Amino acid sequence: MYSDILKTESSNALKIFLSILTIAFCFFIPHYANLTIFIYPIVILFVVWLFLKYVSGEIFADIFFSFKRFEIKAIWIGILTAISLSLFFRFAWDPLINSILPSGKIDLSDFASIRNSPVNYFIILIIALLVGGFYEEIIFHGFIFTRLEKIFKGKWATPVAFILTTIIFGLYHFQQGIKGILLTAIAGAVYHALILKFNRNLWYGVFVHAFFDFIGLTLIYLGKLS
Repeated sequence: MYSDILKTESSNALKIFLSILTIAFCFFIPHYANLTIFIYPIVILFVVWLFLKYVSGEIFADIFFSFKRFEIKAIWIGILTAISLSLFFRFAWDPLINSILPSGKIDLSDFASIRNSPVNYFIILIIALLVGGFYEEIIFHGFIFTRLEKIFKGKWATPVAFILTTIIFGLYHFQQGIKGILLTAIAGAVYHALILKFNRNLWYGVFVHAFFDFIGLTLIYLGKLS
C-alpha cells in the first residue's frame, strides 16, 4: 500500500513537471525557435496532442475544443463582445492607461505590411482566425488553463488557474510592450470568461478573439490605428 502511494505521488510529480515543461514550450517556441507563423502552431499542437495522449490520457475535448460543441450563437456573441471590448479599450482603457503611461506605446510594427495592401490584409485576417482564434485559444485557455487547474487542486483551482493563465497570455505578447501586455491580458480574460460561462466551450473564445483581432487589423489597414 505504501509503495502504491509512492508510485502515485511519483506519477503526479512527473505529470506536473511535464505540464510545466510543456507550458514553457508553448510559451517560448513561437518567439525563439525561428519558426514561421505557419509552422510553429503545427509543431506545438502536435506536442500538446502527444502530451494529452501519452501523459494525461485526454483528448482535445477535455481542453474544451470539439467540433461537436460548435454553436451558431458563439458567432454573434463573439461579434457583439468583440465590438463592446473594442469600444471599452478605445473610450475607457486608452485614456486611463495613457494618463498613467504617457510615453508607452503598443508596438504594432508586425502588422505594418497590411496598410494599403488588400492582399496582405486578407492574408492576415485568415492568420488571425487560425492562429489568434483557434491556436491561441486551444493552447492558452484550453491546454494551459486545464494544466494549471490540475496542478492547483481544490476549491481555488479554477480562479488561481484563471489568473495565472491571464498573466501568461498577456506576457506571451511581450513584444508589444507593457501597454500591449496589459491590453492582451484584459482581452484574454474576457475570452476566457466567455468560455467558462458557456460550459467551458472553446468556440466562444475562438470567435470573440478572432473578431476582436479583425477589428484591430481593419483599423490598422485603414490607417486609423498605428
